[in-house]
Amino acid sequence: MKNLITSSSKLVAIIGAGPAGIEAAAILADYADVVIYEKADAPLPNVTDKALLFPNFADAQEVAARLRAKLHHPRIKLATSREVSRIVPPTDGRARWLVDGEPYDAVLLASGYKPFDAHRKEELGYGIYAGVCTSLEMERLISGQQLVTPLGEAPKRVVFLQCVGSRDEKTGNRYCSKLCCVTAVKQAIEVKRLSPATQVYLFYMDLRLWGQHFEELYRTAQQEYGIKFIRGRISEASSTFDGRVQIKAEDTLMGLPVTITADMLVLMVGIEASPGTTRLATQCHICGEYGFAQSKEPHLEDNLTPRRRLFVAGTCKRPMTLTDAVNDGRSAAWQMLEELSEGNG
Repeated sequence: MKNLITSSSKLVAIIGAGPAGIEAAAILADYADVVIYEKADAPLPNVTDKALLFPNFADAQEVAARLRAKLHHPRIKLATSREVSRIVPPTDGRARWLVDGEPYDAVLLASGYKPFDAHRKEELGYGIYAGVCTSLEMERLISGQQLVTPLGEAPKRVVFLQCVGSRDEKTGNRYCSKLCCVTAVKQAIEVKRLSPATQVYLFYMDLRLWGQHFEELYRTAQQEYGIKFIRGRISEASSTFDGRVQIKAEDTLMGLPVTITADMLVLMVGIEASPGTTRLATQCHICGEYGFAQSKEPHLEDNLTPRRRLFVAGTCKRPMTLTDAVNDGRSAAWQMLEELSEGNG
C-alpha cells in the first residue's frame, strides 16, 4: 500500500489536532508530509477536558496520551497556538491550496466544535447562582475525585438537565447534539460512585442513547445506582436562602408540576460549530446548516467536498462521539490518499 503515492513531495495540511485530525495524520504520514495546525496550545483540547469516557469509563487522559503518541512521526509537524485565518483554493495559475499563504497539495478541515455557552439560557441561572454548573465543569470535579458544592460540602442532591442548547428553538439549535444523553448517564453514575449517599435526578426530553452499550449504561444507572429519571423540562432555576438551587419543572409523563431543591444543577451543554469551522467553511464555500462544514454527500462521500483536494472530518461536520471522530479521520485519510495518487507515477 505504500506505493499508493510514489512521489515523496506531497504536502498535506490538517486544520485541527483533535481525534479526527490526529488519526488522519497518522495514516497520511506514511505517504506524505503533514502539517497540523491547532488553535489551542496543546492537541486534543476537547478530550483532555474530560475525566472518564463512555461507555466503559476509560481514563480520558490515557486515551489522549495514546492519540498524542501518533504524532511522534518524522513526517508530522504539529503547529500549536496557530489559528488558521485563511484557506485559499487553487486558481488557474496555481495548482495548490494556500493555508495562511503556505502551499499544500491537499487540505483536511478537522477543526472540531465548541461547547454551547450556558449563559445564553439565562432562566437556568448559569453564572448567576453558584450551584449551577455545566457538564464540562462537572468533568473537572470528577477528575479531582472530590465532589463538593460551592459551599464546600458533599452534595445531598444533584440534578442533571439534558438538551441545554440542543433541540431548542430559542437558541436556534434544532439538532440533537448526540452526546448529552449518554454523558449525563455516565456523570450521574460517577457522582454516585464518588458520593453514594447523594440523591441524583436526571431531567430529559427523551433519551437518545445511540451507541453500543449505551442502553445498558442507562439500565445500570437505574438498577444499580438508583438514579431517578424524570421526563420533563426545567422552566427556571433560582437561589434559596441557604445558597442551594430551587428548580421548577414539569413531569410530562405525569402531567404534574415539580419543584426540587438541589445542591447542584448540572447543565448538559450541547455541541456547536466552532467559530473557526464556520469561518473557514464559509471561505471554502462548504458552510452548511448551523455553521458546520458540509461534505459532498452524507452516505458515500462524507469526507469529500465539491472542491478538489479539500476534505472534511470529525465534529466540524456535526456532533460525533470520540469513536466516530477517530473512524472518520481514518476514512478521510484514505480518501485523501486516493485523490492524491491520481496522476502519480
